[in-house]
Amino acid sequence: MNPDLRKERDNASFKTEVLTHILDGGPEKTHRRREIESLVINDPDFHHEDLNFLSRSERYDAAVKKSALMIVKLREYGISDPEEIYCYKSIAKSHFNEALGLHYVMFLPTLRNLATPAQQEKWLPLSLSFRVLGTYAQTEMGHGTHIRALETTATYDPSTQEFVLNSPTISSIKWWPGGLGKTSNHAVVLAQLYTQGHCHGLHAFIVPIRSMSTHEPLPGVVVGDIGPKFGFDEVDNGFLKLENVRIPRDYMLMKYSKVEPDGTYLKPPSDKLTYGTMVFIRSLIVGESARALAKSCTIAIRYSAVRHQSELRPGEPEPQILDYQTQQYKLFPLLATAYAFHFVGQYMSQTYHRITGDINQGDFSQLPELHALSAGLKAFTTWAASSGIEVCRMACGGHGYSRCSSLPDIYVTFTPTCTYEGENTVMMLQTARYLVKSYTQACEGQQVGGMVSYLSETPHHRLQPQPLSSRPTVVDISDLASLVEAYKLRAAKLVELAARSVQGELQRRKSKEEAWNSASIDLVRASDAHCHYVVVKLFCAKLGEVGDTAVHSALSSLALLYALHGIAQHSGDFLQAGLLSGPQVTQVSQRLKELLAQLRPNAVALVDAFDYRDEMLNSVLGRYDGNVYENMFDWAKKSPLNRTQVHESYHKYLKPLQAKL
Repeated sequence: MNPDLRKERDNASFKTEVLTHILDGGPEKTHRRREIESLVINDPDFHHEDLNFLSRSERYDAAVKKSALMIVKLREYGISDPEEIYCYKSIAKSHFNEALGLHYVMFLPTLRNLATPAQQEKWLPLSLSFRVLGTYAQTEMGHGTHIRALETTATYDPSTQEFVLNSPTISSIKWWPGGLGKTSNHAVVLAQLYTQGHCHGLHAFIVPIRSMSTHEPLPGVVVGDIGPKFGFDEVDNGFLKLENVRIPRDYMLMKYSKVEPDGTYLKPPSDKLTYGTMVFIRSLIVGESARALAKSCTIAIRYSAVRHQSELRPGEPEPQILDYQTQQYKLFPLLATAYAFHFVGQYMSQTYHRITGDINQGDFSQLPELHALSAGLKAFTTWAASSGIEVCRMACGGHGYSRCSSLPDIYVTFTPTCTYEGENTVMMLQTARYLVKSYTQACEGQQVGGMVSYLSETPHHRLQPQPLSSRPTVVDISDLASLVEAYKLRAAKLVELAARSVQGELQRRKSKEEAWNSASIDLVRASDAHCHYVVVKLFCAKLGEVGDTAVHSALSSLALLYALHGIAQHSGDFLQAGLLSGPQVTQVSQRLKELLAQLRPNAVALVDAFDYRDEMLNSVLGRYDGNVYENMFDWAKKSPLNRTQVHESYHKYLKPLQAKL
């Protein structure tokens, strides 16, 4: 054990195990998670060559092999709980991706949410036995987030009781779905439904794309891999072109909307129901944001405790770089963010399951808020985590650029979340649409509930501009309840400003669409403020559940740091809303410095509490024992370029060049 890390752990003010239990949801869950981790880590079948030293084809091969192994082993171990399956697989795949990822997280949930009981009876056994290998084909070359404009068509032919699917244009080719290129033999395809001469918008269809016996593409199906990407080297993101592909009528998923044998269309009770799978994935992504950022902070903070550099005082030993205030200012707010997002992820998961239960009982009233909240929080958390991972990489200096740090892999694997399952700016604008609608209802005297209830609570006269002198300052910067209130009032103010901005553009005789576009910067700011309020509120609410005094103290410091850092970044909003005075902005800056110093002794313990084993971090810099340099040298020696002392290129090019000159 590196002596610096041992000292850090000895000096912590709380027991990391207690905090780990809180993060997991109780000691029993921690125990079970560790059991599952050990099943994977101690299994020789999952020990393989470092993926960084393999070609793309070899990485895909390794991913398919691992996916097949996981399926068999999950059956052997009798692991069937969805959360435990997710846990097992996240350990087995580490920072990388599995070949059958979309089969689990998109294809199966779509069947469960949108298929009738009879359809489920047919398709679920086939899918759960992996005779059907599924993906989810929504995105097209020409359209992604604006799914209403997707061009793939499914035209009903009553004479044969079949749908005829086509990709009518080059831009309508399905593009990006994971597992589509080489792995899947079926896809849930989102297409525009045409029947009796009318278009009824997007619906989901089960489309066979490869033979279940030979795996060859079926007639009319043009399918393949889209080529190398920024990351995801082991995933066969694919393209799909459909040319008069016929499927039976009951291959349309008909739990909510139906096409009768004669072509009569029966519409669903809510037009948002088709998006249920996307809402589920967006809720999952919030949790993934927390995990990716937690891993990055673990690596960067442990390495910062081990790495010594420069001089604070001439003639004295080089300090740990974690002792530099600038390093703390880079990393500790991100650590606080990782904790905040962890608790928000738990909330989103619980909320999704609760509202899904309501929907199954025929209550769709909560669906608009769930849709808006999942869209906004997906964007808010992925933007913050993506930029945060890169800060962690740079905070590790040059060694952070090496793949042995794992930070490049975490980044390239995580950063596409900013654009998949809904491009983030568009997600923020969807949330804004809900916020403006709720604001309008509140102004009309209607009561709005859920996370936007503050729009009804806040008397709108309080938000009118007033001279600063006549406005009482709302915020006590050391009181979390007061800070939650400040974030709430900031959100209310920015929602009001955005709504007025739209109204102002409409009064200039612009169309609704033009007005919306002209106010879109204000609308995104409003959504960002709303999401920020939700995160601060949920982080602070979690503190009320923590009984251990020492852990409560450490988490309270993190929550305060998270809230004040957000105020420092957006001080203009708080000043504009009259929630802060000029001198208070200076006090926030000073209080932040005090909190950095306060958290410094617990920094390593706070990342240890995430409880990522070395095999899961896969990082030389983030090792639990801190023995960085020896292992970095060992890792480098494994590079394929070091298999020979003289590379063949020397004899092919350099030696002839030397002979010529």
